[in-house]
Amino acid sequence: MIPLKKIVERLNLEVVSSNQSLERPVAGGYASDLLSCAMKGAQKDFVWVTLQSHLNVVAVASLLGLTGVIMTEGNRPDHETLARAESEGVVLMVTPRTTFTIVGGLTSLGVRGEQDERGVALDP
Repeated sequence: MIPLKKIVERLNLEVVSSNQSLERPVAGGYASDLLSCAMKGAQKDFVWVTLQSHLNVVAVASLLGLTGVIMTEGNRPDHETLARAESEGVVLMVTPRTTFTIVGGLTSLGVRGEQDERGVALDP
């Protein structure tokens, strides 16, 4: 597992909330813009990559115990979303780059998405 801080540094992400949790390890990753898909596919300690930047993203991330959320393509959370993320301890990160580029970067850093029944990451 890689600490979130290394992902932030290597992918040049801007942390916009809860930067005190950057030492948390990332167990895997998930990318989707549909909240219902993220709720089904993302797992505890995963990082979620999405275009979405509204309040419900924080709710999903908090509910699932995600390590953080990367908001792509220049999307930024509003003040209400940032305040909720701070109160819930959810790390939000933003980047002008595309979801595809960020997912590729995560993969090159060893972050995997799918796991087998034992929780072992599957290679792409």
